[in-house]
Parts: sequence; structure tokens; C-alpha cells
Amino acid sequence: MVVIGYIHSQMYVSLTRCKSYPMARNTKQQAQETRNHILDAAIKRFSEHGVAKTSLADIAAGAGVTRGAIYWHFKNKTDLLNEIWAQSESGLSALEIEYQSKYPGDPLSVMRAMLRYVFEATVTDPRRRALMEIIYHKCEFVGEMTTLQLMQQNLYLECYEKIEEVLAECIDAKQLPENLDTRRAAVVMRGYVSGIMENWLFMPESFDLATDAPQLVETLIDMLTHSITLRKSA
Repeated sequence: MVVIGYIHSQMYVSLTRCKSYPMARNTKQQAQETRNHILDAAIKRFSEHGVAKTSLADIAAGAGVTRGAIYWHFKNKTDLLNEIWAQSESGLSALEIEYQSKYPGDPLSVMRAMLRYVFEATVTDPRRRALMEIIYHKCEFVGEMTTLQLMQQNLYLECYEKIEEVLAECIDAKQLPENLDTRRAAVVMRGYVSGIMENWLFMPESFDLATDAPQLVETLIDMLTHSITLRKSA
């Protein structure tokens, strides 16, 4: 917001900026809408045809824009995919903050709610489901996608660290055993959640992920709570 003047000589400039601001805002808003439209079209095309078989021209056609418009927002397919993933992660971060407010001082309930959401949203949210299908089944890490592979590997490492932080909070709150091996547990958690989602996406009719989500999450928590092999060596 433009602040109009404690110095009289600046009042005209400030007022001029105020008059031009709506146009600038509208232009910025339109650019963001175009960007989001491109991302939506990319998710749809990638999930339907795979990343390797989808060109930027295909995405442009799906979004109803020119290839030049895509290049104005994104450098290449790798940049597009990275932005899609970043948006997904930012959405989860916002949800985590919401659950932390709902369950203050109760990190295990926050973790439980987040895990249930991840399973259930994979079924009920078409955009998230399409994104998961791309990640697990429609993206080949070859050619230009090798850059994305390196990014994903770094995200995996960051994910392990984040899971360990959450587990440590649960331990501090005396909700999980104090001798839990957090790194080993993080590896098990990621493998458990990723494996369930990958299997369901490959064959959705094999089990009801949305209905089974609460029990699947409790199974994981039982494992963290009671498994002797997830304890630190004495």
C-alpha cells in the first residue's frame, strides 16, 4: 500500500502511484492466473500422457496459451514440475500450521491428522491425485528430467530431517518412546506412506484408501510406539 505523505512535496507522486496501482495489481493478478492455468494444464497432461511424452506445445494447447507465454513463466518442463511440487508442499505446510493450532502441545495428533489427510486427499482431491500419479508412475528421470531427479533426492533428505523433527517433538511430549531411533523410524514412515499410495494409485480397486486411512495411520503409530527394532541400541 502506498502511504501518502508526511512530506507535502511527495503528495503528488504518492497520489499518482495510488492511481496506477490498481492497473499494476490487475496485471500482476492476470499473470498469476495465467501461471496457475498453465500449471493446471501441465498437471492434467502429465498425468494423462506422462512427462516424457508431453511437450510444452501440448501444455500450451491445453492451457489455451502460446508457447511463448509458457516460456515467460517457466524455463522448461523441469521448472514446471518443480513449481507444481513446490505448490503442493506449501499447501501441506499451511495445513500443518492449521492442525498445530487445533492441537496445541499435541504433536502426535498433528502427525496423525496430517497422515490421514495425505491418504484421503490422494483419493478425494483430483489435483493431488494427478500430482501423485505423476510422481510415482508418470515421470521418467532421464534426459532433461535428471535435473529434477537431483532436486527430488534433495527433497527426500529434507523429508527425512523433517520427519525426525516431528518424531523428536512427539518424544519430548512423551507421546513416543524416548529411545526411538528417529532416523530409522523416518525411513520406515516414508517407505510405509509412499508404498501405500503408490500401490493404491497403481490399482485403486485393490483397497479403499480413503476408508482405510484411519486404520493405516494407527498401524504406523502402533509400529512407532511398540516396535522393539525401532529402538536405539543400548
